[in-house]
Amino acid sequence: MARWPASTAAVLGLLCMMALAASAQQPGNMQVITMDGKRNSKFTCTDTKKNSHRPGCTATCPNRCPRKCLVLCPTCKTFCLCDFYPGVSCGDPRFTGADGNNFYFHGKKDQDFCIVSDAGLHINAHFIGKRNPSMSRDFTWIQALGIRFAHHHLYVGAAKTAHWDAAADHIVLAFDDDGEESISLPATVGARWSPPTAPELSVTRTAQANTVVVELRGVFRIMANVVPITAEDSRVHGYGVTDDDSLAHLDLGFKFYDLTDDVHGVLGQTYRTDYVNRLNVTAKMPVMGGADSFVSSGIFESDCAVARFGRSSGGGGGAAASKAAGGIAMVTDAKYL
Repeated sequence: MARWPASTAAVLGLLCMMALAASAQQPGNMQVITMDGKRNSKFTCTDTKKNSHRPGCTATCPNRCPRKCLVLCPTCKTFCLCDFYPGVSCGDPRFTGADGNNFYFHGKKDQDFCIVSDAGLHINAHFIGKRNPSMSRDFTWIQALGIRFAHHHLYVGAAKTAHWDAAADHIVLAFDDDGEESISLPATVGARWSPPTAPELSVTRTAQANTVVVELRGVFRIMANVVPITAEDSRVHGYGVTDDDSLAHLDLGFKFYDLTDDVHGVLGQTYRTDYVNRLNVTAKMPVMGGADSFVSSGIFESDCAVARFGRSSGGGGGAAASKAAGGIAMVTDAKYL
């Protein structure tokens, strides 16, 4: 994996956060270009602001974006969904922590892990995977998120599909009571859903299929993109994908607005002010160990060892609080390098 200099990563991070902030202020200005051969590979932006004389422009995905990119209209600035900025998870889960460093967390297939756990927010990820007999671990990908806030449950997942069709929608959304209120969005860019019981929550399409932005105003913003493991990916990396399952999974971008300093979880711990990165950042594949500390008994359960959900946040943060709470710093698991 190519590694960018820290200065480059920092600049990209700033640009991407500016893009996401702008899109939050002007819903619909951020669109997704799908690279499907020559079809839909370009996007024309026009300035919809009243009395604007700014001409339109045409955006094309950079070569380093393999399948999709984000375009911010009307400037036509483009970004790869998996650019290295804080709060990203892509592929065989590669995370980018709040400190800008990249790391892998393999977990185990068919299990759930605490990604973020805070007093008022808990996010689990369900992992799917394939076993490579020549390795001591599974190849894993994030198939779904289980998000809890207040008394609500939100499910965002990728539907299992044997043969990938980019034009078909493979994203699955459900709200509260294990899916009793299923979320259905029209297949149009900008289509939006918001529940009457939680009006600050919204789900918006940024492409006709497979890409949505989930936002809880003032708390988080999540870009979720369903992608498959292609035959080429499988050939290059030895994933062993068969014809009966394309291993559809989620590439994710997280933006958090109101985390406490007691936050924990695979990604959440990197947002603490007392967080110390103990990774070997020069390693080809820096890996976080300690999976047992993050495993949950279900997609909506907050029973991982480092769970914070439902706890009072009045105790404050800092090194002393972290030590008292048994905080776990990131480590490098040498056997996977």
